[in-house]
Amino acid sequence: MSDPIELYYWPTPNGWKISIALLEMDLPFCLHFVDINAGEQFDADFRRISANGRIPAIVDPDGPDGAPVAIFESGAILSYLARKTGRFYGASERERIEVDQWLYWQVGNVGPMAGQAHHFLRYAPAMDPPHDLPYAKDRYRNEVGRLYQVLDHRLADRDFVAGPYSIADMAIWPWASRWQRQEQDLDRFPHMKAWFDRLEARPAVRAGRALGAERRREITTDRAAQRTLFGQTAAE
Repeated sequence: MSDPIELYYWPTPNGWKISIALLEMDLPFCLHFVDINAGEQFDADFRRISANGRIPAIVDPDGPDGAPVAIFESGAILSYLARKTGRFYGASERERIEVDQWLYWQVGNVGPMAGQAHHFLRYAPAMDPPHDLPYAKDRYRNEVGRLYQVLDHRLADRDFVAGPYSIADMAIWPWASRWQRQEQDLDRFPHMKAWFDRLEARPAVRAGRALGAERRREITTDRAAQRTLFGQTAAE
C-alpha cells in the first residue's frame, strides 16, 4: 500500500476543498496543520512545498512515475487528485471541459471576490485603526451576489455545476458555505440553496469542513493575527 498523502492544511475554505476531496476519493492522508494566524505559512520548510506561502499544499509520495511530488494551489491539487483516482472529473473530454470551466471560475472569481468580501465586511472594520470603507464593502458584497446569481442560473436545470458531482462542486461549496460572512441571502438563489443543501448532506463534505474546526479562532480581536495575515509579506 502506498504511503498516505501529506496534507498541509488550515481550516479555511481553500483548505476545506482538499480535505473534502481526499475524503470523497477515499485517499488516506496525513494531516499537517499550518497555523496561518501564527505565520507558519512563511516558514522556509513550508515554502519549499508551497512556493507562494499559502495553504493548502500536498506531498504525494506516490506521484507520477512513482516519484514523490509536491503541489500547491487548490485548483491544481484538485485536478491532480481527480486524475490520479479517475474520479469526479468526468468520463469524457467534453465532461472534463465542463469541470475545468467551473473549477477555474471558482479559482478566478468566487474565491478572490468572497475573500475580499470577508476582509472588507468583517476584518477591516475591526482593525486598529478601523478601515470601514463603504465602497469596498458594496463592491465585493455585490460582486459575490452577482457570482451567486450566475451559479443559481447554472443550477436551474441540474443538480451539480458540471453534470455529475465533481471537483468543481468541491471547490465552490466551501466558499459558498461562508455566505453569511459575505452578507448574502440564499433565499435569493433557490437553485444554489438546493445545491448547497445537497452537498452539505454528503458525509465527506461535512467531515472535510469539520476537520480542525476546533483550531479556528476569531481574529477580529486578535491584533497579532491581523498583522500576520494582513500586514506581512512572504519572508525572503
